[in-house]
Amino acid sequence: MLSRMADILVPAFGRLSVTTDPGCEIAPGSIICANHTSLADPAVVIAALRRLGAEPVVMAAAGLWRVPVLGRFLAREGHIPVHRGDRRAAAALDLAARALDQGRCLLIYAEGGLPRRKDAAEAAPGSFRSGLARLVGRTGAPVVPVGQAGARRITSGGVVKQLAGLATAPARRPDLHVHVAAPLALAGDITARTARARTAVTTAWRTAAAHLGEPAALTARFA
Repeated sequence: MLSRMADILVPAFGRLSVTTDPGCEIAPGSIICANHTSLADPAVVIAALRRLGAEPVVMAAAGLWRVPVLGRFLAREGHIPVHRGDRRAAAALDLAARALDQGRCLLIYAEGGLPRRKDAAEAAPGSFRSGLARLVGRTGAPVVPVGQAGARRITSGGVVKQLAGLATAPARRPDLHVHVAAPLALAGDITARTARARTAVTTAWRTAAAHLGEPAALTARFA
């Protein structure tokens, strides 16, 4: 249901295009890791993945489960709430490992939150938390790096600006782009796996941002 909703709604708010690396395949039981820049980008990424035949389970902030209607959909479809800074946070990895073991794909945002910038410009992904690397170490699942750009043109900044962006997006229909890279088998310790995943997602993001002509795609540097 969530994937179908995204596939219907996203084209009403922007013009979505999708590219992939040669040999890109999203196999059952893959971890899909995307950069996180906007409240709108999960819908953008999910819509893009559906075009490629993938309908992932999503790891997302637990507060979304308190949203009427949306919370029921998320719970019913087995999406995974992440209680940040809570002892229940570890349980999210247990649920994620179970979903992967069942052959479901998993969408994760390793940055763990949104950037605090108020402008609508693109920027390279921030630091990754260790959850992705720990999940890979536990399951051995392949990681599919995904870069998205343009979602901040729909929503970014403070509450008023975000609401205005949502209200005007159907008329503006900004360009949105998602690039899906070839899967990785991450090796090494947690630090090494985290660094390689971030580099791969940054490369995918740069491809997506360059597709939209974003200056940041040319000027961003790996940290």
